[in-house]
Amino acid sequence: MKIVIDENISFGKEAFSTIGNVFTVSGRNITNDFLKDTDALIVRSITNVNESLLENTKVKFVGTATIGFDHIDTTYLSEKGIEFTSAAGCNSHAVKEYVLNAVFNRCVKHNISLEGKSIGVIGTGNIGSKVAEISDALGLRVVRNDPPLQRRLKSSEFSSLEKALQCDIITFHVPLNKGGIDNTVHLLNEKNLYLVQPGAILINTSRGPVVNNLALKKRLKERKDLHVILDVWENEPNLDLELLSLVEIGTAHIAGYSLEGKVNGTTMIYEKLCKFLNKPAAWSPKLPAVSNSIIEFDRKANKEKLLSGIFSKSYNIMDDDALMRKLRNQGAVDVGKYFDGLRKTYNHRRELNNYKINGSGLEENYRNLFELLRLKTA
Repeated sequence: MKIVIDENISFGKEAFSTIGNVFTVSGRNITNDFLKDTDALIVRSITNVNESLLENTKVKFVGTATIGFDHIDTTYLSEKGIEFTSAAGCNSHAVKEYVLNAVFNRCVKHNISLEGKSIGVIGTGNIGSKVAEISDALGLRVVRNDPPLQRRLKSSEFSSLEKALQCDIITFHVPLNKGGIDNTVHLLNEKNLYLVQPGAILINTSRGPVVNNLALKKRLKERKDLHVILDVWENEPNLDLELLSLVEIGTAHIAGYSLEGKVNGTTMIYEKLCKFLNKPAAWSPKLPAVSNSIIEFDRKANKEKLLSGIFSKSYNIMDDDALMRKLRNQGAVDVGKYFDGLRKTYNHRRELNNYKINGSGLEENYRNLFELLRLKTA
């Protein structure tokens, strides 16, 4: 059995070689010719899987080690009887921690208190629901917007997009839907961007085209009155360098790039392929222990500084921002190559459940919050 895997899928070769002959290749170099005698294809978000890629191949199983699958033509796969699976939820904790890390980093940077503040969570699936849960525990007023889920649950807990965009913090966690009743392409656009209030923290970790990059750039050029954090960009990997210079934090589509998140994705697709083939799973990941895992913090610090210190213990988001800023020194033809290189060589961070915090003397509200963050107490 021939299995083609994106070379950047963590533990891909180790896992799938227990099933068949594994061939690893750059996701942007997977071609129809390369797949002629392939039985299973495992990709990430940079490979578009459609008729032109799979026509006249033997592929009977396609898996994407990502939570989103807008790069997959699922209609074509269904018509051809090709089994498909994604890794929904695999890196939800990683993205949640990235978002909260960014929020507290900006709070400390700009001396912003979260007291009495609101957060608009746009998309409340695997990731957005976790962000909303922590936000509730932090005492933020949470405005949830998710039309598909609202229709399904017939719940009054959801609000309009317009209300979510008027919050003090806005974070996007939607799939990329191109057209239809739940279109998310340019969900934030020139027409509704005016709803975002000066001083708001605006975060996009979903898909680049969810935010109209040109409209956002225009606003930031006219008045730089927003604290913008972008992990995803239109036209990746050839992003707009002028927009990068205007945002406060910019990273290379790595919000979900924790070691746990990457390995979860591999494990989920591996186990689903084993089930498809009616074979027992013969591989399971073994992750290294985290050294220096005790978190000390200043109990006299305010909530924003305290939590920023906790999140930065596992991940310094400004290190990734600094690497992105080096793009301005790259030649125009090398922008895409450099962006992809940042993702390929990424030093995967570890999630907070690997860390312990000194629990003596903790106030009860902090104990509850740390439990939600999956922090252990020492």
